[in-house]
Amino acid sequence: MTRKPLVSHIYTADPSAHVFEGKVYIYPSHDLDLEVEENDLGDQYQMTDYHVLSQAQPDGPATDHGEALHLKQVPWASRQMWAPDAAFKDGKYYLYFPARDKDGIFRIGVAVGTRPEGPFVPESQPIKGSFSIDPCVFRDDDGQFYMYFGGLWGGQLQCWPTGKFVADAKTPPDGQLALCPKVAKLSADLLQFATVPQDAVIRDTAGVPLKAEDTTRRYFEGPWMHKYKDTYYLSYSTGDTHLLVYATAKSPMGPFTFGGRILSPVVGWTTHHSIVEFQGRWYLYYHDATLSGGVSHRRSVKVQELFYEADGSIREMVP
Repeated sequence: MTRKPLVSHIYTADPSAHVFEGKVYIYPSHDLDLEVEENDLGDQYQMTDYHVLSQAQPDGPATDHGEALHLKQVPWASRQMWAPDAAFKDGKYYLYFPARDKDGIFRIGVAVGTRPEGPFVPESQPIKGSFSIDPCVFRDDDGQFYMYFGGLWGGQLQCWPTGKFVADAKTPPDGQLALCPKVAKLSADLLQFATVPQDAVIRDTAGVPLKAEDTTRRYFEGPWMHKYKDTYYLSYSTGDTHLLVYATAKSPMGPFTFGGRILSPVVGWTTHHSIVEFQGRWYLYYHDATLSGGVSHRRSVKVQELFYEADGSIREMVP
């Protein structure tokens, strides 16, 4: 499988891949070709819309279906439409996306359409009780949907230490427990949380929750959930150490046990990904900045095949 960008006429990142209607549909963020100063808060990521891509086969060409949702259509949002995800239920498609509200606080919104490529019509308000970034929506075998979310630094996950927003809150210091991604069940209409978001705890093989200084294993951003056989795989980015890793559990709510690395560092600052099964084979969708010559806010989505070992572990890959 060639590891070229799925599309090169626009910059795309943070791909969430799903199989709908017999094709792979990819829901990325849309990096703009801007000259801006970069910082650790992500101010260089000034995305304003979403395009949906599709492939008949993961090793084939990708179709850009055009703009599916724009910032100007979202009444509550002010800027920075970051990594999205999608879901399908009862004839409707749901696009989940983070954006800053009018106060500059990241919330998670949802928009609804009748086709996997959109267009999508946003709800007038974000999901009640939502915060931070990087929503991932997972449908379990029993039909229950879950949302995983959260990102450090510019993603503001550290700004909610007591359930209220603290703008200048810091990430935990060394010696304290690392912050965890959040998980909540979704309501039957997929428009709200059905449960209060809780920690998806990630532990080492001895059952001890990961510490903040464990930066090659602890959670940073970009959660993805998939199920292989009877095991739930929570994969995520370690952020400033640039790794893609995973942890496993027997419940979608966790706790999760750290399993290992999926992908070594890409060209660019970090990796946001998804894992999808298509016709009995598994694929990793991710992004890097090779097309732009290493500019971290001009990324491109790629795909390569993913393999499991006999014990259920994921074989580490090189991008």
